[in-house]
Amino acid sequence: MLRSPLLPIFLTVFVDVLGMTLVLPLLPFYAEHFGATPLVVGLLAASYAVCQLVSGPILGRISDRVGRKPTLLASQVGTFIGFLVLGSANALWVLFLGRIIDGLTAGNLTIAQAYISDVTRPEERTRAFGLIGIAFGGGFLLGPAISGFLAHRFGYASPAYGAAALSLTSILLTAAVLPANPRAPAASPGAPATASARPAPIGRGNAFRRFFDRPLPRRRLLEFFAFSLSFSTLIGGLALFLERRFEFDVEKTGYLYAFSGLIGGSIQGGLIGRLARRYGEERLALLGFAAMVAGYGLLGVAYNLPTLLLLVAVAAFGAAVVRPSITTLLTKSVGRDEQGAALGVSQSLASISQIVGPIGAGWLIEHRALAAYGLMAATFAACGIFLGLQKIPAGEPVES
Repeated sequence: MLRSPLLPIFLTVFVDVLGMTLVLPLLPFYAEHFGATPLVVGLLAASYAVCQLVSGPILGRISDRVGRKPTLLASQVGTFIGFLVLGSANALWVLFLGRIIDGLTAGNLTIAQAYISDVTRPEERTRAFGLIGIAFGGGFLLGPAISGFLAHRFGYASPAYGAAALSLTSILLTAAVLPANPRAPAASPGAPATASARPAPIGRGNAFRRFFDRPLPRRRLLEFFAFSLSFSTLIGGLALFLERRFEFDVEKTGYLYAFSGLIGGSIQGGLIGRLARRYGEERLALLGFAAMVAGYGLLGVAYNLPTLLLLVAVAAFGAAVVRPSITTLLTKSVGRDEQGAALGVSQSLASISQIVGPIGAGWLIEHRALAAYGLMAATFAACGIFLGLQKIPAGEPVES
């Protein structure tokens, strides 16, 4: 790992995710502090996603043309400013402003994934994308616990300022250690031709149409959308659910997020590569979706802490294996010089899910429909299973 070309991107993503997870469990309580209802909390999450929906594919295409590093730096600067605004908030509208600024420049993860595609062979990508999962797992392990501790003892602004400091650190890391022109990997000896060898469609057509007109990229994007809808619904309402069902405050909520991060990071740090080699990305994604259905769908019957922890562990395993598997399958289904744009489209779909999921979760929780909240998240994951079981259209190339 020390000599790996992935080390610089791992470091920058880890610091970015750590900053993000400082804010994630904080926002519902921060917003309620200014009088927000659960539905308004959902709208706060959606405001970030609406802006990200606009910026995602644009930043993906820009990174294909001008390079990953300068685009990533611009995105990180926006995140830094957004966190500073959150820390200075004295009214609910300032929280919205901070999330809007961050959303308009939100391309960190998309660009990092495109960078990984640049420097890895197709057969290595699931394990490589697992590094993003390790960063998320580590971030979710440390960030929410630190956030809960800081918010409980020093007020809601302190985690936001801590996130800003981490964001500045990430900017400095990117500027100092990330190569501006990463070297593409050599092809494996005897490797079959892959989707990346196909000529990329070039033109000014809509990026969504470019990929949705082709059966295999369309399927992969829809699978990613099902995952994102499920995960965004769960995360968008989890703090509110815990507050109402278990009377958790921001500190206890942070510790539960940390437990989930421990499970996810353990899976992606030590098992994801072996699981992918043994089962393949398609079957691994199906297994993960099934775990998400079980973990989310049974939340409504969780009334004690051991049951809650068991369901969180099952669901965390599912999310930990689905994300890198689907991302790998997506990058294999398009040409190498399309990968940034395809991942940008996937980020736009994630943004749509981050609009629908939190608003739906907030509305259900506001009406005390706590069991329906979990079932909504489980239903979206079940759609991922349905998509994964469909046969690949005749004549469509299969990813290697």
